[in-house]
Amino acid sequence: MTMSVDWYLRRLSRMGPREVGGRVVDAVRRRRWRSARPDCPSVTDALFTAVLPAGTIAAIAPDAAKRLIADADRLMYGHAEYFGVVRDDLVHPDWWCDPKTGRRAPWGYAFDVPYRNEDAVGDIKQIWELSRHQYLTVLAAAYAITGNERYAERVAEHLRSWWAANAPLRGVHWISGIELGIRLLSWVWIRRLLDGWQGAAGLFEGNPVALNQIWHHQRWLAAFPSRGSSANNHVIAEAAGQFAAACAFAWFPSSARWRAGALRSLERHLEGNTFDSGLNRELATEYHGLVLELGLAAVAEADAAGVPVPASIRPVLLRMTDALAAVVDNRLRPPRQGDADDGHGLVVDGTGTDRWASLLATGDAVFGRLDWWPGVTGTDVRTTLLAALIEPTEPAVPRPASRPAHFADAGLTILRGPEEIWCRCDGGPHGFLSIAAHAHADALSVEVRHDGVDVLADPGTYCYHGQPLWRQYFRSTLGHNTLQLDGADQSVSGGPFLWTRQARSRVLVADACGDGVANWAAEHDGYQGSVHHRRVELTAAKQELRVVDEVRGPRRDVRLAFHLGPAIAADLVGNRAALTWIRDGEGRSAVLDLPGQLSWRAHRGETDPPLGWYSAGFGRKEPATTLVGTGCADDAASSGEFTTVLRFGG
Repeated sequence: MTMSVDWYLRRLSRMGPREVGGRVVDAVRRRRWRSARPDCPSVTDALFTAVLPAGTIAAIAPDAAKRLIADADRLMYGHAEYFGVVRDDLVHPDWWCDPKTGRRAPWGYAFDVPYRNEDAVGDIKQIWELSRHQYLTVLAAAYAITGNERYAERVAEHLRSWWAANAPLRGVHWISGIELGIRLLSWVWIRRLLDGWQGAAGLFEGNPVALNQIWHHQRWLAAFPSRGSSANNHVIAEAAGQFAAACAFAWFPSSARWRAGALRSLERHLEGNTFDSGLNRELATEYHGLVLELGLAAVAEADAAGVPVPASIRPVLLRMTDALAAVVDNRLRPPRQGDADDGHGLVVDGTGTDRWASLLATGDAVFGRLDWWPGVTGTDVRTTLLAALIEPTEPAVPRPASRPAHFADAGLTILRGPEEIWCRCDGGPHGFLSIAAHAHADALSVEVRHDGVDVLADPGTYCYHGQPLWRQYFRSTLGHNTLQLDGADQSVSGGPFLWTRQARSRVLVADACGDGVANWAAEHDGYQGSVHHRRVELTAAKQELRVVDEVRGPRRDVRLAFHLGPAIAADLVGNRAALTWIRDGEGRSAVLDLPGQLSWRAHRGETDPPLGWYSAGFGRKEPATTLVGTGCADDAASSGEFTTVLRFGG
């Protein structure tokens, strides 16, 4: 995928004067840095003191340690999976090769590499992911737990290989600030977890190559922060990584300045990226998790180094943790909203560890759980490590006395019923900042689960670069459980991370605690000349969810989509679908009565165009049934209102 002149003009139109000025300065600096690469200042008497307190490793739960070591052993044999691509080449990795396409990124000055062009570079996510070095934090943690030096030696071998292959400002790994920030955070934790190994100091503080890399990473981040319309989760990763490194590797003349600047940025952008309710403003749940992980890791580093943090930072992380506890279903699964790319801030756990349970466990250890929080029964390694460094506090801010169901600023409402019925209703802003990079055209969509199983599912994300048709589908209006008019999306896309016109939604009713009936209603103006209005009622006694769609405006062609989860089998006859699935070995069922004014068809695994897919994670997709009704809406006739009823146990 290459960016056209039209794309650059559209992108420029979403920037303000200050951002444009900042990007001009960045462009000038990049040209100057092409030939001016200063050497790292000499460092003497460097010591790493940000070690784990005694007894931390011994406190790790045995089952969490077992999962971690199992993953570490697979890595030692060279096996891993990233974004649906299985790899067996990690004994001696090629840092520049995309295993999906077989292409190698070109060598050269970093800012000349056309990383968006898959034909020239390969899948950039596949190339970048390994070089976040989060698999090395797993190996380092395995060394800390077992004392087996083979893990430490493999980490050292791979770091030396990476440093040799990726000179500062040369190649694909020096393009994106989020990659540099997360990589720095990984290096901090690698050094910490290898502290008992006799080669640790020689690998880091006693190694001029390592010092040069650490210094150049921080110099880069200080020079090229994400700006303006791009100041989303990326800028938080940049600030968190730089702050962590400037605390733990505080060996350079600029360390104090870098630390102070990163902390200011972190304070500003954590607050700016978070609604007062605690939800992330990108309205993309996985980025809520990423930002929370990064924030907790930064506070851990501050406390380990004895660096005071601004008073606002801990309350933001507390609000985010309480919000997460409020929105998860009974199996601790949060909404599948907006973009998701499997990004993590700090990885020290094995496969099978629940990310969201881990975050709630850390929140409990750091802030204390509230009575209404869901229970967490699983274990993880990361909570033990972070909690050993973070000073437990309960910021003196109000916390919800009962479980919130409606987040007015985010436009998100959770309706809950008996038998573990969970329903997310979306009536919030389209996305964050002027480009809303990680938003989907999903206004008024619903997401319904029964005991944690996706029944009416949000299909997910699947890809970012290189596959424009799939990117378009998974973020489209038709790709969500909502209504489409005249074949158009509610919001207008200007590129894979750019929206040039954004639908405006407003919630009219949000009564999640009604007397046996929970009600929600909202509308949006995304269709020129027409308004889509939707009501949702969840009746507890009947285990029934009723969705009523109304189109107000001139006669329009309608497509109403309901995406079923991959576990759901559907038998569609006319406008009634019998749904069945298995949960914990037990058969479950529901009946979906669809609007009779529309003609209904079931779609599954279609590719031309894409329809009927579910993406459980980035780079992975599987066929799933999508029910699509087509017809027309006329505000002067009864056909302008469409009623869908989902009954469980039927």
